[in-house]
Amino acid sequence: MKKASMLTTAVLGLSLIIATGSVHAASKTHTAVEGDTFWKLSQKYHVSVDKLMQVNSKVSASNVYAGLKIVIPTTATATVKADAAAKAKTISAQSVMDKAGTIHTFSKQLTVKATAYSGAASENGGWAGLDYFGNKLKVGTVAVDPKVIPLGTKLYVTGYTYNGLPTDGMVATASDVGSAIKGNHIDIYVPGSSSQASKFGIQNVKVYVLK
Repeated sequence: MKKASMLTTAVLGLSLIIATGSVHAASKTHTAVEGDTFWKLSQKYHVSVDKLMQVNSKVSASNVYAGLKIVIPTTATATVKADAAAKAKTISAQSVMDKAGTIHTFSKQLTVKATAYSGAASENGGWAGLDYFGNKLKVGTVAVDPKVIPLGTKLYVTGYTYNGLPTDGMVATASDVGSAIKGNHIDIYVPGSSSQASKFGIQNVKVYVLK
């Protein structure tokens, strides 16, 4: 549908879910050094200060001295939560995780309108099955407005629904153009005939410009 002109806009969000579980607690002993406090130990071992004080009830928080033996409660849960927090921080810093668990780092995200086109010559300037560079059209080929998304840019596209494209998003390449592809609009190549491609309609998708 590279030659189509009627388009609409909407937004689709991508949600991320990180789950943790609980396991039985274990413990180890820390020999305090000068300057140690329950707070510093809580940061070092990823354990709450309250938990440290609970398992070391006979130790005064204001009297932690060098050589003192302090019990450190350790759990797999604490480690999992720490790892999950680190991953969440990484994701929020300009990256997105797909449902397969792959993290895609991006420089920009766009809300765009999307249509679809086939390999028919009538939809490709007379050149059947080829993109702007003369490469064979394939799943992952996307036509763009080069003023918005430079040709050759790697993208992560999500939010579409179409039988014949990867579900839950795909990595694509901006390697094609079209006379009707202007502004925040992409045209996604789909296998099959023009009539099949037309069933894609106009959809609201999110595009991440990958680094």
